[in-house]
Amino acid sequence: MDVRKSASRMSAGEKNRFVAALIELKREGHYDHLVHIHHQAMMEIRPDPAHGGPAFLPWHRYYLRHLELDLQEIDPSVTLPYWDWTRDRSHARAPWTENLMGGDGRRRDGQVMTGPFAYSSGNWPITVKDFPRQPEFLTRFFAPPRLLPEGRQIRHILTRVPYDASPWNFGTNPRESFRAALEMGPHNFVHGWVGGNMGSAASPNDPVFFLHHAMIDRIWAKWQKLHPRERYKPVTAGPKGHNRTDPMWPWRREVPAVTPRSVLDHHEMGYRYDDEGNW
Repeated sequence: MDVRKSASRMSAGEKNRFVAALIELKREGHYDHLVHIHHQAMMEIRPDPAHGGPAFLPWHRYYLRHLELDLQEIDPSVTLPYWDWTRDRSHARAPWTENLMGGDGRRRDGQVMTGPFAYSSGNWPITVKDFPRQPEFLTRFFAPPRLLPEGRQIRHILTRVPYDASPWNFGTNPRESFRAALEMGPHNFVHGWVGGNMGSAASPNDPVFFLHHAMIDRIWAKWQKLHPRERYKPVTAGPKGHNRTDPMWPWRREVPAVTPRSVLDHHEMGYRYDDEGNW
C-alpha cells in the first residue's frame, strides 16, 4: 500500500524523485490535461461536480489518486505528499524549499523565482489560463504564516456531523455539515493564502495544489475513522453528480463507474497516510 508522507518528513531523495516525476508528467502534456479538467469543472460544467457540494471530497480524492498513479508510471517509488499547514507554517520550510515547491513570488508580479517550478527553469510554463494574457510563469502571493488554519480549528471541524446537509451546495450551513465546514473554511482559505495561480479556476497549475488537497483528503479520512456510523450524504436528494451512486464527471464512462461511494475507502484505493496509527 502506498504511504503518503508529510512534506516535512520527506527525504531529499523522495523530494527529488517526486519533483522529477511531476516535471516529466508536465513534459508529456498529461499534467496540463489534469489542470484543464479542474478548470473545466469550475468554469464550464454545471452543476460543478467538484466544488460546492457533497462530491467535493470524493471528486478530489479520485483526482489526486489519478495523479499519483500517473506519477508512478514514471517512477513507481513516488507517492503524493501532504502539506500539514497546521504545523508547517513558515515561508522558509517545507514545502517551500528549493528542492520541493520553491518559494513565494516576487512582490511586483508574483513570479516564483526559486525552486524547480520557477519560470527560469524552463520546466513549468503555464498553459491552462483563466484569461488569454495571464502570465506564462507560476505566481504566488503568500499571506503571513500566522493566518494559516490552526490545529484547534481542524479539531473543531472534525466534530461536525453529519457529512453533509441540505441544500447540498454553497448554501449549506457549515455548522450542520462537515463537508461545508472543511471546504468553505480551511480549504478555500489556504488557496487564497498561497494566492497567485492557487486562487484561480486552474489552481492545479501550482503543484502545491496537490499537497494541499492531500491534507484535505487526510482530514476527511480522519473524520471517517472518528465517525464510522456517519455515511456519505445525500443518497438521492442532491444535485446531479453529487449523490452517493452518481457517476462523477469526467469519469462517467469508466468501468466500474467512479462514484462517491466507490472512493469512500481510501485503503481500498491503495494508499494510507503516514500517521494513521495516531488517529
